[in-house]
Amino acid sequence: MFKNKTLLITGGTGSFGNAVARRFLTSDIGEIRILSRDEKKQDDMRHDYQQRYPEHVQKLKFYIGDVRDYRSIEYAFKGVDYVFHAAALKQVPSCEFYPLEAVKTNVLGSDNVIDACVKHGVKKAIFLSTDKAAYPINAMGMTKALMEKNVIARSRQLNEGDTVLCLTRYGNVMASRGSVIPLFVEQLENGQPLTVTNPEMTRFMMTLDEAVELVLFAFEHGNQGDLFVQKAPAATIGTLAEAIIALRGNEDSKIVNIGTRHGEKLYEVLVTKEDMVKAEDLGDYYRIPADNRDLNYDRYINKGSVTLQEAEEYNSHNTRRLDVEEMKELLTKLEMFQ
Repeated sequence: MFKNKTLLITGGTGSFGNAVARRFLTSDIGEIRILSRDEKKQDDMRHDYQQRYPEHVQKLKFYIGDVRDYRSIEYAFKGVDYVFHAAALKQVPSCEFYPLEAVKTNVLGSDNVIDACVKHGVKKAIFLSTDKAAYPINAMGMTKALMEKNVIARSRQLNEGDTVLCLTRYGNVMASRGSVIPLFVEQLENGQPLTVTNPEMTRFMMTLDEAVELVLFAFEHGNQGDLFVQKAPAATIGTLAEAIIALRGNEDSKIVNIGTRHGEKLYEVLVTKEDMVKAEDLGDYYRIPADNRDLNYDRYINKGSVTLQEAEEYNSHNTRRLDVEEMKELLTKLEMFQ
């Protein structure tokens, strides 16, 4: 599918972008374009890949631009076959304090990416979303939920042969930017206690490599407006902290409960009840096809859906729960624990 093709990654210097780039760079792909606004991260990435992949680094091309500014990114999309849109503001606290900045990047920025994809005939574009977009309570989740709605709405307007727009929704990707795991490791290295907001809080746990598998699945199987979710185990934050102490701490390491932060949920939802009604179970994944009703919705008013009353959301409380030993085993897949 990707042989001699060109892949563009927006926000390509971040955790997801790097994981996708590493996965594809040594394949028979033709070119990987990294689009982001941070020249320092691009320079660091360029030098890192020159050392790690000297035989393949010529496939890597860097473009400076900000998804908020259509004119700054349009040139990067010329001749591109596939796009993975990872550029986002995703820190919950910063989005809470600056919600309109999150709107500009996560909503309007993603719409600029759609415009550029459609104009330049990109075959397929995958947009990265988050479990916080399901029943959102914080600004980051709300802007990602709006992004999802807009991607689906725009997909309805496209014709056969136009860019195929798909979504992937993730839970907690371990050790990615914003993940609590690097913070816990840093606290242990500095001899500090691990600060846990609520030990009974649950989060989905998946590695970056697993996250890339979801992207590949979406590229290969996605139809217009599809949303893909990867099934994942979960763990309590208390279990995660205990597992990290077992791997990197000592007998004096302590856990301190500091209370739930503003904008945090007790558990995360990957698939809502409303989405589960129409979700297709594909084994390791759920596919949620787009709702393609149009504005002539009068015919839907008189007849409801019984199945919605019977549906159960897919969340980090009702998925498979990891114990400390299982969490340790999963952590050892991360570079920082090897």
